[in-house]
Amino acid sequence: MPKMKTHRGAAKRFTTTGTGKLRRRKAFKGHLLEHKSSRRRRRLSGPADVHPTDVKAVKRMLGL
Repeated sequence: MPKMKTHRGAAKRFTTTGTGKLRRRKAFKGHLLEHKSSRRRRRLSGPADVHPTDVKAVKRMLGL
């Protein structure tokens, strides 16, 4: 059986920490930021953990 290919879209969106946890970028920070408060923009910055119900699917896409 051939090797599984990495899902390239997932590879660009998720990263793995040193301990094996999955991180993702928060939504709603791409554009249209002018009307959002600085507090909201600041909270959207920085990574977040992938939800436990999605970890199995994301790991499969990443080939982990």
